[in-house]
Amino acid sequence: MAPGPRIVLYTGKGGVGKTSVAAATARRLAADGRRVLVLSTDPAHSLADVLGRPIGAEPTAVAERLDGLQVDPQAELTRHWSAVRAWAGRSLVGRGVDRISAQELTVPPGLEELLALLRIVELRDRGDHDAIVVDCAPAGETLRLLAFPEIARWWLDRIVPRQGELLGAARPLARAVLDITVPDGEVLDELGRLMANLLAMRELLCDGDALSVRLVTTADRIVVDEARRTYTYLSLHGIATDAIVVNRLFPADVGAYFAGWRDRQQALLEEIDAAFAPLPVLRAPYYDAEVIGDAALDRLAAALYPDHDPAARLHPGHGRELVVEGDVARLRIAVGLAERGEVGLRRSGDELVVEVAGRRRTVLLPDPIAHYRPHEATLRDGTLEVTLRAPVAAER
Repeated sequence: MAPGPRIVLYTGKGGVGKTSVAAATARRLAADGRRVLVLSTDPAHSLADVLGRPIGAEPTAVAERLDGLQVDPQAELTRHWSAVRAWAGRSLVGRGVDRISAQELTVPPGLEELLALLRIVELRDRGDHDAIVVDCAPAGETLRLLAFPEIARWWLDRIVPRQGELLGAARPLARAVLDITVPDGEVLDELGRLMANLLAMRELLCDGDALSVRLVTTADRIVVDEARRTYTYLSLHGIATDAIVVNRLFPADVGAYFAGWRDRQQALLEEIDAAFAPLPVLRAPYYDAEVIGDAALDRLAAALYPDHDPAARLHPGHGRELVVEGDVARLRIAVGLAERGEVGLRRSGDELVVEVAGRRRTVLLPDPIAHYRPHEATLRDGTLEVTLRAPVAAER
């Protein structure tokens, strides 16, 4: 079986320029001779504006060897959620909810973004392109819905094999006690297909050879902290980030008016290098005009990728791994050539600060383990392993 297309997924806080970075990357890959698809799952629909050409819900040619696509959330809802939505809507209306509110309540928060990601799996399987570049929804909100595949696995293991038996037992109870309508086979079949697709998406996201996630940020404190949390959360779910893109950096000749701002950016860049090490940090300047159209996008691509392939895996393996087992969390951080040296470990608010061999790593802990306390740290074979424990476990 021939290998599938290389997929590069860009995400970041809204307004950092990730759409421009994605479009620039796609144009660079097409110029190098690949068949490329750039698609957006961002409901802001700004990809067409950046490309300077109209695109639709199916691949649309925008340049030689380059197609564009804007995922239509409503179309995805119809494809994957129509039977469930109809059943849930009928049940809510039957309980006295007005029809408009019922329609809104049948779409859980984040579902549209999640379904939009499923298009990536479908487009990969078509095999029409050598590379797929994704402009993802802001701040990685879509990727943070990664608990869904675990729910999907539970559903497929426990519900689908016994679907008929469970429905037969549930219907009398539902009518007599709960006064609700049990979903029919069509609804459960649709849910089963959706769950299988979610597991396929999960498998793809965790395949570092097939897919790379790159976080786009600017050199602003709030934006960088958001990227750091997203990075750690991706690590928690086994998804490898292979690069950080720092966009809109002021040049040295910015002038007196913006000199102070540039100085703060340069100071924060040092923190970015430490926080995301050992990942490569790609830099792009703040241009004197909006990054829209072919020439501007090509200039941005040249700044980001001066001497390497944008589709390559820019960092091997996982720069950071986070595994949670009950009351214990283990954080593994690659520290390059460091093999020995004193290891320091402390908490500062929701930030974990680790020092090894004179170098500091800072990690913003995600919400599920933000209350865990550092217990110990060991350095072995270039990997730093930090053990954290839940407060109750730590006090035993």
